[in-house]
Amino acid sequence: MGLLMSPLLMLLLMTAFAIFGYVTAKARAVRLSGGDIRRLASLPGFYGQNAAYSVLIPGLGVFLAGSLLTRIAARQADTGVWQDLAQALPGLVPVLAVVAAALGLGYALLRTQPAFRSRVAAERWVLGLLIASASIAILTTVAIVFSMLFETVNFFSQYSWTEFLFGTTWAPDFRGNSSLGILPLLWGTLYISFVALLFAVPVGLFAAIYLSEYAGPKLRGIAKPLIEILAGIPTIVYGLFALVTVGPMIRDWLAQPLGLGTSGSSVLTAGLVMGVMLIPFVSSLSDDIINAVPQAMRDGSLGLGATKSETIRQVVIPAALPGIVGAVLLATSRAIGETMIVVLGAGAAAARLNEGIGEMVNPFEAMTTVTVKIVSQLTGDTDFAAPETLVAFALGLTLFVMTLGLNVLALYIVRKYREQYE
Repeated sequence: MGLLMSPLLMLLLMTAFAIFGYVTAKARAVRLSGGDIRRLASLPGFYGQNAAYSVLIPGLGVFLAGSLLTRIAARQADTGVWQDLAQALPGLVPVLAVVAAALGLGYALLRTQPAFRSRVAAERWVLGLLIASASIAILTTVAIVFSMLFETVNFFSQYSWTEFLFGTTWAPDFRGNSSLGILPLLWGTLYISFVALLFAVPVGLFAAIYLSEYAGPKLRGIAKPLIEILAGIPTIVYGLFALVTVGPMIRDWLAQPLGLGTSGSSVLTAGLVMGVMLIPFVSSLSDDIINAVPQAMRDGSLGLGATKSETIRQVVIPAALPGIVGAVLLATSRAIGETMIVVLGAGAAAARLNEGIGEMVNPFEAMTTVTVKIVSQLTGDTDFAAPETLVAFALGLTLFVMTLGLNVLALYIVRKYREQYE
């Protein structure tokens, strides 16, 4: 209970210090000015703000840094020095944070003088806080990459990278003799994503064109929110919809009459349902960027004799293409990283590429993806040091590289067309 109360007590003390510092610094500035605030370099409130920032930002910074060090020490607790740190830091970090806050309070009160530009100092604290907040995304990305990279290196120290990258069979076996080829998983991921995008991109783009260029205000006010509701539906609900409704319909109406399959779990099932999920990602972003195209470009095209459809094809869409590419990229990344719809819609078929080209491209056959295997390799009673478990990190790094490549390609296309329409 004491350990749980220690951070709470720290926050209470730092809050008390901040309030005390604000009131005291403000009163001290007024007192040192002899009651004439015109003698102060800044308004009294800025002296108080500087004192409050001097308490909260260093104190919370020390606490966050100490908490991170505590987590690192806990993971390395099998060695002597780290074991001692893991035991001492949980109770020591809040104390150090309070000490940092107290030192900041004392320093701020000492600097509270009529000639001190507290407004500039307060703005610097705010600037530092904003820079730290903006750095969180970068540091998080770096942490994700390094966490996957270290475990991937550990995996490749136990398993051949050539067999992983070029193997055509995925058959993990914790008793040994595993076949961990990624090619069948990549094929399933790209195939299902392609089917989803083949459905979502035209439908979403046409919906965006209609809403932005043809629909009236009343219809647009009703239709656009209804389309965006699709983005808020949990993916497990889409998966259940694929399992109970779409899968049996495709099996009974297409697969069995054509003699191409007898299962409700298939690439087409997962792809269509995933495509429905991706429609608002394409539609909403494309609609916003099409509306951002200057009306003068439309008027100029129409004034030269072009029809409305010609204006849309030859003027509006090329001008809005950078935003549309971004929308498609977002939808592609979403499709590649989807798990639940694939599990329930496409099944968990054996992953291998030596069954013939007909079964590989048959959309009525069940397939699996990289994300599904990441989940399966990290669930259950598994040995974390085994290559059959560490392969999940190699799969995750592969997905990261794929999405990074998509980002680079989209950036190239966006810059190319932006130069033409700026």
